[in-house]
Amino acid sequence: MNTANITQSAAAGRLAENVMHFARVLRGAGLAVGPDRVIDALNALQVAGVARRDDFYWTLAAVFIDRHDQLALFDSAFRIFWRDPELAARLLRLPPVRGRIAPERRESQIPERLAQVLLPQRRTRDGAPAVERITFDAALTFSARESLHAMDFESMTNEELAAARAAIAEFKLRLPEVPTRRYAPDARGARIDLRASLRASLRDGGATIPLKRRSAAWRTPPLVVLCDISGSMNRYTRMFLHFVHAVTNDRDRVHALTFGTRLTNVTRHLRYRDADVALAQVSRAVKDWSGGTRIGACLKEFNVKWSRRLLGQGAVVVLISDGLDCDAGADLARQMQRLHKSCRSLIWLNPLLRYENFEARPAGIKAMLPHVDEFLPAHNLQSLAELAAVLARPGEPAARFRDEGAPAWR
Repeated sequence: MNTANITQSAAAGRLAENVMHFARVLRGAGLAVGPDRVIDALNALQVAGVARRDDFYWTLAAVFIDRHDQLALFDSAFRIFWRDPELAARLLRLPPVRGRIAPERRESQIPERLAQVLLPQRRTRDGAPAVERITFDAALTFSARESLHAMDFESMTNEELAAARAAIAEFKLRLPEVPTRRYAPDARGARIDLRASLRASLRDGGATIPLKRRSAAWRTPPLVVLCDISGSMNRYTRMFLHFVHAVTNDRDRVHALTFGTRLTNVTRHLRYRDADVALAQVSRAVKDWSGGTRIGACLKEFNVKWSRRLLGQGAVVVLISDGLDCDAGADLARQMQRLHKSCRSLIWLNPLLRYENFEARPAGIKAMLPHVDEFLPAHNLQSLAELAAVLARPGEPAARFRDEGAPAWR
């Protein structure tokens, strides 16, 4: 709807009704929009006015949006709902998307959960009677859970996103144990513990000296997750934060940091057991949501301020980013090399690998690739399961597991 239509709608008394219907669309798409926000939006529009489209857009955005990651969904809903005929027509022509997103539809792709709310009748032809489907239950046939694991996060509906979040909440990450420099009592240990032996001899008055042995203590290494929250990663950031929240609450010595144009430590905020509360705390703490990406500058800040305190005892670093750097890879190779040398293993998760014809052409990706141990996709549940399999693989012969039967997914 252009400025003239918005003004005419307000003059005719239909603006309140249209704002109410728009709030219903947002609520159906997954945003927490209630009647109180509709009233607040109408009061705000009386102050801001509807003479300019930008004022109308940002007034509604300020009232209806809680987190920065909701802006993309709000923008799509606004442009479609307020009578953009080209987008509505394109939405009608798009078939439902499952699995990988075709490269030619990267920019024009409409979120499936928004299309489900705006055009629920688009799956059937106009005027065509509904055809009753008869399904047959058979063993070893198609599994809905397997389809959910292979589905792209961006193409999921509200119900599928809720199921994906529930699956991520049950995520169990297995890390191999590695020997530390400390020693623990061990009856079959190769080293003799002189202090423990002398202490045990005092019990018998020093008549005998029982030999006490010890061996190297084993412990899982720390896990450090660096998550990109820039605008190019906006489609997948929230699901990645759900994943980091599940890992943080499942294991000890897990540290999470976000980066866009600056570096922010969000480990303390992700300690909340409730995922919604934790992500709300992260949203308030992070100030550079959906902005640019300065990967080299953020990694330099991490190497200088956080590396020595977080990367001790052979830490494993998981870097979640698409590698699109606003600084064109300036100083990125040097900082990646320093990070790689400071940790036991560096794993890079890149959502762009969901495209079959992916090529490492951007300067940031070319600078980062030589300094990673694993380069994996990150766009669905199956890619997270592959990450669990990679982390569970011992990195050296001395690694071992405390429980061999613990699955990555319950």
